[in-house]
Amino acid sequence: MVLVDTHCHIEMKAYNRDRPAVMKRARESGVRKLVTVGIDLEDSRRAVALTAEYEDLYAAVGVHPHDAKSIDGKTYDALKLLAGNEKVVAYGEIGLDFFRNLSPKAVQLRRFREQLDLADGLTLPVVIHDREAHGETLGILKNWKGGRTDGNRGIIHCFSGDYAMAAACVDLGFFISIPGTITFKETAEIRKVIREIPLDRLLVETDAPFLTPKPHRGARNEPAYVAYTAIKMAEIRGVSPDEMAGATSRNAEKVFRIPVFS
Repeated sequence: MVLVDTHCHIEMKAYNRDRPAVMKRARESGVRKLVTVGIDLEDSRRAVALTAEYEDLYAAVGVHPHDAKSIDGKTYDALKLLAGNEKVVAYGEIGLDFFRNLSPKAVQLRRFREQLDLADGLTLPVVIHDREAHGETLGILKNWKGGRTDGNRGIIHCFSGDYAMAAACVDLGFFISIPGTITFKETAEIRKVIREIPLDRLLVETDAPFLTPKPHRGARNEPAYVAYTAIKMAEIRGVSPDEMAGATSRNAEKVFRIPVFS
């Protein structure tokens, strides 16, 4: 299979002891490209720096809703500077998390809108985090008039909404990214999303080191395991694993503007 892990956090300290081996296992599993995603300014700096060490690694920069409260007057200028790096392919992850509420809701909402506006000026796709905030997330995206004009505005990362939300996001120019939780938490709604959303709008991801799929659940996640997600999605949709992997990788190539098959 030809795979792209569209969302991982390989810059995190969970990989400090064996990062080269983790990257090697990813390649051996068919992962041709990886996007490592910053969660705050310092983490974004680590992500961008790491891309210089690995040809197949790209980065996204931004501030996660958990850390929205940490944004100050200098944060956005620093992120804009980072976003100018040639290996930065997206802005994020940004959005809303009303499950843990590590930043106040009002702050999350304000910073989400601000970061969407920042991304608009960068012509990068946005990576959206949405947990227990489906209505608010969709409402903000519907009202956002910016973003890429080529129909590839961004990605709903770790999608957890229903089919109606997925369809609305696709209509707005977003891709739906499925994590490894599908291997152990199969809801009727997520199955419907995988079966019925156009194949050219689906992506696969690990969110490593989090959300480890079966059969490795309970251990640290890593990009090589994105194959399990692609295989499960193929089973649900009724296509071959190669077809699912190839389609999602072509989608990643399109939204991130990175060479996967060439």
